[in-house]
Amino acid sequence: MPLYDENERLKKQTRVLTDLNYIIMNNSIYPCLTIRGKIAEAADFYLDTFGDGQINSSNPIVITLTLSGQLFMLLGDGPTSTPNPSISFMVLSEDEKETEAYYNKLIDGGSTLMPLDKYPWSPKYAWVQDKFGVSWQLYTGAKNDTNQKFCPTLMFTGDKAGKAEEAVHFYTGLFHDSELQGILKYSEGEDNTNYVKHSQFKIKQFVTMAMDSSADHGFGFVDAISLVVNCRDQAEIDRYWDGLIAGGGREVACGWLVDKYGVSWQIVPDKLGKWMSDPEKFQRVLNALMKMKKLIYSELENA
Repeated sequence: MPLYDENERLKKQTRVLTDLNYIIMNNSIYPCLTIRGKIAEAADFYLDTFGDGQINSSNPIVITLTLSGQLFMLLGDGPTSTPNPSISFMVLSEDEKETEAYYNKLIDGGSTLMPLDKYPWSPKYAWVQDKFGVSWQLYTGAKNDTNQKFCPTLMFTGDKAGKAEEAVHFYTGLFHDSELQGILKYSEGEDNTNYVKHSQFKIKQFVTMAMDSSADHGFGFVDAISLVVNCRDQAEIDRYWDGLIAGGGREVACGWLVDKYGVSWQIVPDKLGKWMSDPEKFQRVLNALMKMKKLIYSELENA
C-alpha cells in the first residue's frame, strides 16, 4: 500500500510539472507581481475574484497561477518596491454584471482610482487598486481583436510622460510576432494632444496597452511588477536582453533588467520552470543562476 501511494504521488507530481511546463511554454510573456509575505493570500484572493483559474505551483517564495488561461507569477521576496498604478491590468468583460462583480471583490480593502460608472468608452468601467497594491482597469465592451482577458497597461508619467508612442514602436520593433494595433491621442482639453490616451499592441502575441498622463501622480515604473519573457534559446535571450538595455537600460541580476523607460523585465529560458521543479537539478540551477546577470541557457540546462 505505501508503494502504491508513492507511485500515485509521483504520477501526480509528473502531471503537475508537465501541465505547468505546457502553461509556461504557451504564455511566452506573463506578469510577475511582488507581494511580499502575502502571496498565498493574494493567490486565493485572485482566484476567488476572477474565477476560472488554478494554482499551478506553490512554495513560500513563488506561486504561479492561471486566470482565464493566462499565467501570473506571485513573488514573495526580492524587489523591495510595492506595486503602483503605473502598470495596471485591463480586465475585459462583455457583461456589465461581471464587471460589477469584479469591482465588488477588488474594492474590499482596496481603493477606487476611477469609480464604477458609465464612461464614453465603456458602459461599465472602474479603475481599482486592490488591497495588495495591484491596479485593475475593469472594462466592459466587445473583445474585438483580442481574446486575452488581462492586458497589462503601461502608464508613462512624470519624466516619462509623452514616451508611450516611442516605447510602443520600440517594443514592437524588438519583439518577434509583434503588431501595432492602434494609437489614440488625447483630444483638446483632455491632456497634451501629442500624448497617447490609449494604445494597444502585441509582443510575442501578448496583448499589451500603453498610455501617457501629464498629471502629477507621484509614482513611476518600479520592479514590483515585471514582465517575464520566455526564450526558446540563447539567441532569443541575447536579442531581448541586449535590445532592452540599449539606450539607457540597465542590468540587474538573475535575468532581471530595467529598460530605458523604467519598465522591469525578466528574460529567462522557456524551460527554467521545468529545471527549477526538478529536485535533482534545483540547487545546481539556482547556484548557477545566482551568479548571472544575463542568463546563459546552456549553463542552466546542463547544471
